[in-house]
Amino acid sequence: MSQTFLDQLWIARYVIMNGLAMTVSISLLAILGGSLLGVLVGLSLAYGNVVLRLIIRVYTDVIRGTPVLVLVLASYYVSSAVGLALGPFAAGVLALAIFCSSHVGEIVRGALQAIPKGQTEAAKAIGLTFSQTFTSVLWPQALRQFLPAWVNTAAEMVKASTLLSVIGVAELLLRSQEIISRNFMSLQFYFLAGALYFVVNFGIERFGQFIERKTALPS
Repeated sequence: MSQTFLDQLWIARYVIMNGLAMTVSISLLAILGGSLLGVLVGLSLAYGNVVLRLIIRVYTDVIRGTPVLVLVLASYYVSSAVGLALGPFAAGVLALAIFCSSHVGEIVRGALQAIPKGQTEAAKAIGLTFSQTFTSVLWPQALRQFLPAWVNTAAEMVKASTLLSVIGVAELLLRSQEIISRNFMSLQFYFLAGALYFVVNFGIERFGQFIERKTALPS
């Protein structure tokens, strides 16, 4: 049986590799886009005026309270209905990035608000602008608290990428299902897909630990 599985794996190697590449691409774009937007969301929640905070609070609460699958379907079908005509890949990445931004925004908000106000007041006292204060004083401190939760969110985006199969994106799970439909080796290929998802998430975890070491205060 193991030899049969290896034979089928060799036959399907390019399909698996293409699915894995698609999953990595989706996850990378969603994490990067969601993280950048999430920083803006977090800044708005922490330092925006009353109206901006209210708008962003509604945005984060609605997005966080909506299932990812609903966001994926809405991004694909609603965009087509209003004339945007996003393809499955673009619509899926957009949905995941929006979902990611709501979580990253809350993480950033919490990290920034945990910094003592004296840090900001001291920066103002020496004449730093807000952008200078953020990049030189606030962000380096917030990053140390931000990273562990960000790694968890990034890993969730990898797992959420499996939902894009419902709109026809040929990521790893859909490719695995196509292979299984031909050889009926469900256990073996689902196990392989799970192992590959683990490898991707393990890589994200190691990257987060690397950044944590680089940003750690000297002992």
